Amino acid sequence: MKVVDVNPYFYPLFGGIEHRMHLIAKEMVARGHDVTIVTGQLEGTEPREEFSDGYHVIRLPSWFIKIYNPPYISSKGLLETLNGLDADVVNFNYRWAPSYSKDMRHYQGKKVFTYHNMWGEGIGWQHTLSEINDNRFRKTLDTFDHIIAVSDYVKSDLVRRGIDESRVNVATPFLETFPEVSTEEGDYILSLGRLVRTKGLDYLMQAMKDVDCKLILCGKGPDFKRLQKAVRRYGLSDRVELKGWVSEEEKAELIKRCRFFVMPSIYESYGFAAMEMMSYGKPLVCTDVNGLPDTVGEGAILVPPKDPKALAEAMNRMLSDDTLRKDLGMKARKESEVRTVKATVDVVEDVYRRVME
Repeated sequence: MKVVDVNPYFYPLFGGIEHRMHLIAKEMVARGHDVTIVTGQLEGTEPREEFSDGYHVIRLPSWFIKIYNPPYISSKGLLETLNGLDADVVNFNYRWAPSYSKDMRHYQGKKVFTYHNMWGEGIGWQHTLSEINDNRFRKTLDTFDHIIAVSDYVKSDLVRRGIDESRVNVATPFLETFPEVSTEEGDYILSLGRLVRTKGLDYLMQAMKDVDCKLILCGKGPDFKRLQKAVRRYGLSDRVELKGWVSEEEKAELIKRCRFFVMPSIYESYGFAAMEMMSYGKPLVCTDVNGLPDTVGEGAILVPPKDPKALAEAMNRMLSDDTLRKDLGMKARKESEVRTVKATVDVVEDVYRRVME
């Protein structure tokens, strides 16, 4: 099978979609398929590359406007490139780049769309723009032969919006490896991810006023400075550490030694960061939103979104009960072990074959 996977961004930009594309491409090549990734050309990259895992990368001439993370991108030549590749199936991953959506809409070959995020995801003006964009993208979505959703919640939301259920399959995110579980505990709570409004970090800052434990918050994004101001405003300088970006090695050490992970998201189609924590045998305090409850299963205490009081109460409960942390941590690890590369690619491969037929 000749497969082309399309996304405006790919390595060296590192995010959940890009990492998923890499691991699926790697597994598909191992199964004997021909895989090419078509993406925008980032600064310092070559137009064409062959990765050591056996798949090819074509980078299109692109320009960027850095108004958000990731930046707005426009690329030239997607339709011509796809027509020249003559793929059996093309998978598209992104709906916020008009130049890509336009060319995918006009592509006449077999094609699949992978739905990674919630419809209308965002806060304030970002939510408004996201709703407008998703409503406009709906006509393009209808041109695809099939849809892959990253969670049961995303699928049910699409069906609720009028998408035929028979056109949607669920292929969840996954982990490639599972670290050794450590019983070591430090004296801090951990949170990590992109620093954006949808992660609910404003409510976490408010909750920390009533939590007597250190919080380490890792990640970068447009809200970094605003969160710094919140730390000062609430008098949390002795309790909250904003570390910014950390290396994979430092991240692993922080996860191993944290007491638990806190994830106060307002939107979360799946919650890959949660699953990563769970693989270390760490329990979670997280919000009961979208696809997140299905991800964490029995490995977390769930609280309502936008509720600092409930969040603080759950965090204090977790801190005060060693047995609860251990029990939920064991359950979290078991939940994470269900999500494997093989299980996800089994679904993806089956969808591609049925679309071809």
